[in-house]
Amino acid sequence: MRSIHGARRTRAGLSLAAALPLLAGAIALAAPAAQADTGRAALTGTKPLWATGTADKGATADGNKVTARVYLAGRDATGLAAYAKAVSDPSSASYGKYLSAKQAQERFGATKAQIAEVTKWLESSGLTVAGTTAHYLSVSGDVAAAEKAFGTQLHNYAKGKHTYRAPSGAASVPASLDGAVLTVTGLDSAPHKADHQDELPPPDAVFRNSGPFSSYFGSNVAKTLPSVGGKKVPYAVKGYTGKQLRSAYGAGKATGKGVRVAITDAYASPTIAQDAKKYAAKNGDAAYAKGQLKQVLPAEYTRTEECGAAGWYGEETLDVEAVHAVAPKADITYVGAASCYDDDLLDSLSTVVDKHLADIVSNSWGDIEANQTPQLAAAYDQVFQLGAIEGIGFYFSSGDNGDEVANTGTKQVDTPANSAWVTAVGGTSLAVGKGDKYQWETGWGTLKSNLSADGKSWTDYPGAYTSGAGGGTSRTVAQPFYQKGVVPDSLARANGGVNRVVPDISAIADPNTGFLVGQTQTLPDGSLGYDEYRIGGTSLAAPVIAGVQALAQQVRGGRALGFANPAIYDRYVSGARVYHDVTDHPVKGELAVARVDFANGVDAAEGLLTSVRSLGDDASLAAVRGYDDVTGVGSPAPGYVASYGRR
Repeated sequence: MRSIHGARRTRAGLSLAAALPLLAGAIALAAPAAQADTGRAALTGTKPLWATGTADKGATADGNKVTARVYLAGRDATGLAAYAKAVSDPSSASYGKYLSAKQAQERFGATKAQIAEVTKWLESSGLTVAGTTAHYLSVSGDVAAAEKAFGTQLHNYAKGKHTYRAPSGAASVPASLDGAVLTVTGLDSAPHKADHQDELPPPDAVFRNSGPFSSYFGSNVAKTLPSVGGKKVPYAVKGYTGKQLRSAYGAGKATGKGVRVAITDAYASPTIAQDAKKYAAKNGDAAYAKGQLKQVLPAEYTRTEECGAAGWYGEETLDVEAVHAVAPKADITYVGAASCYDDDLLDSLSTVVDKHLADIVSNSWGDIEANQTPQLAAAYDQVFQLGAIEGIGFYFSSGDNGDEVANTGTKQVDTPANSAWVTAVGGTSLAVGKGDKYQWETGWGTLKSNLSADGKSWTDYPGAYTSGAGGGTSRTVAQPFYQKGVVPDSLARANGGVNRVVPDISAIADPNTGFLVGQTQTLPDGSLGYDEYRIGGTSLAAPVIAGVQALAQQVRGGRALGFANPAIYDRYVSGARVYHDVTDHPVKGELAVARVDFANGVDAAEGLLTSVRSLGDDASLAAVRGYDDVTGVGSPAPGYVASYGRR
């Protein structure tokens, strides 16, 4: 995972070769605290933790330019959260009584008077209001004007090898604005790289799997390779397809017909329509109907080189093809962000909510919790709550680096999977056997050991940790109501308080038992061509669960599921057998698969790499009986989709 101070988000996904970059956040921001002595209200959390006294390098020059967003709290921020909870809770009399996008804005959005007052204050401070939306005002000006507007000094601070601008104290706004401002972002300049390129690059270089493969789990045993735990292991599957996943997760006859699913990522694959069509035809999925796959894209793209724009094409391809494979009749709308930065990703999420483009939203991107800032978390949560009152549910990948210790040195969760207002989707290793029969799942966690030079043993077995499903306990988000009495105290209290634990539910993610995708890539001779390869990561799990939820909504008569966590946990505590209780040791003996990879990721010209990959070894996290921090309540069993037709 790559990240830059929580300002840039990365993809969640794993190919056969290695982990792709991953996941944004959500923590409630305290209401502005009135300061009677100054007549101002503090915006809690606007000073970053790294802006310490020892890192202070002095005041930022008054003439330096500042660009920021001033997010609007709306007319009833407290009421918004309460209503979002009520319409999402199956035990509430208001359950399912959603508002239209227009009604939501009229009831909870900022008023014209509030916007006018905030605009007047900003302009009187010397800032220029460059744009206004229903959610925020974009402003620009020099440091002196920003300091006047937000009542704090801006200083330069050392952060690692770089120096960035940040407030020396919490920003504040005039108390006379009466809570109209939710927060402000952009006063902290890390990293704020301006790289404007409005043309997308060509697809990345081709990636291919070598094989041998199993067509289903265990179908091709690696008889000539060393044993593991006294037994020969199978080769990794070539990549599961829709028929196998639908069977494993109990799709039955449901197809998702009439249900709208949105997918958000950065940028947009220029070949997605033709790739998705070709993939469906080659792998037994239903053909796309006219208008079934749509795209909503920004006017221009930015930071394409910094964000690795071409690498996001594969993410979009995976998400679209996975949703369609599981829910072949669901309508899919891809909403692309202009870059991988929070501002742009927030805009894409807001577009879904403001236009109610879908009831189910799959998101396979984010960052580590330590990189999230309270002001950004508040902005994200506001969008999620607005979605909830409209009957829109957001599903986020939980991460691909287990407890994040190997990646960051610190045990932590990813964001915005940590938000109390989204469904965090964890990952499993999935065994689908002959006849598309579900065999078992483990929590996804992989140790890798290479074949010795003489081919007679596995060196350093069981090997080094490579990747696994993200999970654990948040340090910043309090325990939500739907986890109380369900999540073990040992997990909820792991960080001292009583906090949110991730994930909520899980599905296939292990790239060693992954999904087959088809995508146009740049071939070795420089030409473009369609190719297929196996991929995994919780960026697979999220669209798979989104597809399953589309099936459930169809079975429910098309009525929106909305923010699904209360209903997901309600089914868990009811004792209904609608989940696979995923554990790390579902069968006797060690679980592993053999893999043979191209050294160069394309062909055998530079040799082959043979390894064995363990299943069910996720850092310090463990999938155990009952709720756990690798798989949540488990993965959908055949009774899950059907249960929505009975309630």
